[in-house]
Amino acid sequence: MAKQPMAEVFGFPISNEGTRAKRYRENKLCPFGNIVPNCTKDKADSPLGVCSIFCNVDDKVITCPVRFREDWIIVENAAKFAFPEGSTWTSLSEIKLLDNNNLSAGNIDYVIVQYDHITKRILDFASVEVQGVYISGNLRNAFDAYMRSQDPQFEWHGRYYPHPDYLSSSRKRLVPQMLYKGGIFKKWGKKQCVVIQKSFYDTLPPLPEVPQEEADIAWFLYDLVFNATDYQYHLTLIKVVYTEFDTALSAVITPQVGEIDKFINLLQTKLDAKETFSPENPKSLSDLI
Repeated sequence: MAKQPMAEVFGFPISNEGTRAKRYRENKLCPFGNIVPNCTKDKADSPLGVCSIFCNVDDKVITCPVRFREDWIIVENAAKFAFPEGSTWTSLSEIKLLDNNNLSAGNIDYVIVQYDHITKRILDFASVEVQGVYISGNLRNAFDAYMRSQDPQFEWHGRYYPHPDYLSSSRKRLVPQMLYKGGIFKKWGKKQCVVIQKSFYDTLPPLPEVPQEEADIAWFLYDLVFNATDYQYHLTLIKVVYTEFDTALSAVITPQVGEIDKFINLLQTKLDAKETFSPENPKSLSDLI
């Protein structure tokens, strides 16, 4: 296991003592195309400048969606899926999506737009949704302690050690996106791109794959790969998975069914406890221990 949870702070490993890394840490800058030069994660005046955390020594888990903007390869790769080769395209961010009742269905992270380079008229478009991973535990304490010393050998053994929460990530963000926003794009006949880390995708149920030309959705699976030359991690496309919307949605929202006997045993335990504490048969809790 890593001796502390932070894989990247303001874009760099804490063991990177280069001039550029120190400058980014000192000025709390974001190297990945934030809306302003500084990191604004959590609090603008006191940002939680952790881009990714260690799951173990080998796995780096992206916790900030801005981290996926490195060199904008996510929109470039999405455009290759959505539009014919040689198309003129651009990307637009945080686009509000309305349903038939003119109510908000949420914002789309990015809409890539194919347009005629002469008339500037839109020819086609597709959605790009980016999903980082939720964190359980306390990351702020470790981050604040590191920033006070900025020791490249920093270690952290505090309480509530942070770790990725893949289940909450899929339930709270990914599934609602697919159900509502994704349903609208499916109805329009427009392609969808989902950008996540490979380790996150591996926690999902197996999705039935189809040939690229039959796909409604392309799942772009990225990882952080270390480069010894500049002593940084770089966003790298590992694999693209092509699926149909309906089969992928069904696989993601269908629960992994547990054993019915375990549920019955739980009900029996609750029922027995209820009988134990009934007015006809009062007992103290200590009698049951």
